[in-house]
Amino acid sequence: MSKNTIKTYTLLAALGGFLILVGGAVGRGPGLVLGLFLGLALVGGSYWFSDTIAVKAARAVPVTEAEAPGLYRIVRELTMRANVPMPKLYVTPAMQPNAFATGRSPEHASVACTQGILQMLSEDELKGVLAHELSHVGNRDILIGSVAAAIAMAITFVARMAMWGAMFGGGGGRDRRSNPFGQIAFALLAPVAAMLLQMALSRSREFEADRSGALLLGTGEPLARALEKIEAGAKKIPMDVNPAQAQAYIVNPLTGRQMSFAKLFTTHPPTEERIARLRHMHPGAARF
Repeated sequence: MSKNTIKTYTLLAALGGFLILVGGAVGRGPGLVLGLFLGLALVGGSYWFSDTIAVKAARAVPVTEAEAPGLYRIVRELTMRANVPMPKLYVTPAMQPNAFATGRSPEHASVACTQGILQMLSEDELKGVLAHELSHVGNRDILIGSVAAAIAMAITFVARMAMWGAMFGGGGGRDRRSNPFGQIAFALLAPVAAMLLQMALSRSREFEADRSGALLLGTGEPLARALEKIEAGAKKIPMDVNPAQAQAYIVNPLTGRQMSFAKLFTTHPPTEERIARLRHMHPGAARF
């Protein structure tokens, strides 16, 4: 069993336990049962449907080979080199240049490109990006990333439910009067914990996917040029992305948005550092 698989199962177990605790805080008996039910439903959903959640959140639509022959040609060539199955291919309507991979395994993987990235990058640069995303697939990063995103979204949803429950009464008698402010504080802090979870998962795997993608092409220069263009595009063209899903993209899609606690949503290492590493990588080298 791989390290990422173990991490994924740990996250799913933590999600189940978290929801049971929330249920117990809202109402001892029925709340625990509700928490257990929600835990089972969301744990199963996070595993089986995390890729569907990511694709729908991006408003991505599947594309056929007749609709995107160039995209299929590049991905088919790279999957043969990387010895991974052909993923499902999607295109999102966003004009910001960006891309992401999702799925629970290499056999159930999806890769999505924005309209912006297809229009802005040269073929070599797009190859670099797709090599990076297929490296996430081959490195089995996509399961833990997809599950982590689903967990963050679930925690945010449950935190809002807990906040409303605390405001309007989630238990009877003494339980309701005991500590409503504690429940509200807990509900407000849960999304913060979810975002911290995202940050803990994302940084090192981006460097590794850059390295693996560069090795797949034999050079890091196309991906380095692509990252420069994507970073500049992300700053100029905002994209509406759920912060829980931002970690999946090759460059943080929230770069162009002004929001409170912006650092909270920084799930990627600095793009400048990634570019520098790629350009200092020796062709065919095993590491930076």
